[in-house]
Amino acid sequence: MTTKEKTNITVRAIINAPVEKVWSFWTDPKHIIHWNNASNDWHTPKAENDLRVGGRFLSRMEAKDGSSGFDFTGEYIKIEKNKLIEYDIADSRKVIVTFVSNGNVTTLTEVFEAEQIHKIELQQAGWQSILDNFKKYVEKSTKFEKMHFEITIHAPVDKVFQTMFDAELWTEWTAEFNPSSYFKGSWEKGSKILFLGTDQDGNTGGMVSRIKENIPNKFVSIEHLGIVKNGKEIMTGSEVDTWSGALENYTFTYTNGKTLLSVDTDSNEEFKTYFLETWPKALKKLKSICE
Repeated sequence: MTTKEKTNITVRAIINAPVEKVWSFWTDPKHIIHWNNASNDWHTPKAENDLRVGGRFLSRMEAKDGSSGFDFTGEYIKIEKNKLIEYDIADSRKVIVTFVSNGNVTTLTEVFEAEQIHKIELQQAGWQSILDNFKKYVEKSTKFEKMHFEITIHAPVDKVFQTMFDAELWTEWTAEFNPSSYFKGSWEKGSKILFLGTDQDGNTGGMVSRIKENIPNKFVSIEHLGIVKNGKEIMTGSEVDTWSGALENYTFTYTNGKTLLSVDTDSNEEFKTYFLETWPKALKKLKSICE
């Protein structure tokens, strides 16, 4: 009896960031959940990582519409910080990840053993897509910082979803951000939507955004494109550049009669403290409305 020779597949990305940052974003679960997907219709709602020899990791990968999902798990064999990670996947295939530093540029290479079900080209394309997504995430992070908030609400997911985006109730729970907060537009995927409020002088301000994704009772993604200042939409300029491309994502997970609502939002340094103070208050208010 002969043993079939294993095929190794290599994927690589050159990332415009120092190796310390690349290593951190690759290994920290709070970052893994944001980049670990090969296409926009998949995501990683949960990640765990015990980064040590003998330690285990888990990434829960799911289709955003809830149609399918699986746990990507394994055990670490060798670790050299900022240089090398070796691990075995749960099906015993080996993976080697190397980090090569060149100042503010890092080359990240993955070599993994192919499985026997899917074509080599398909496997390589999938792993390369995830790696390309990681590169985009790391390089984009120089502009934004990811912030994560969550709350468990004792109500069915459809009630939480409907309550959150109801026009009248929106003004109630988002009053923690601005007492005059409201939205104007549609929550349908691809639609333009304005998030508005008035300042102390009575001027209307806010964000020009679009609904990047809307999967009822599962996931909503908002992409901010411009700003509203003194009632006028502004789509270019330094003030717009501060927020252009920022994402605000809502994930709804229903388990045993309770809904876990997760909010992942981009922020700049100026608004970090503000969001740390206001998002927990807003989510607590939403929870009280739903319950």
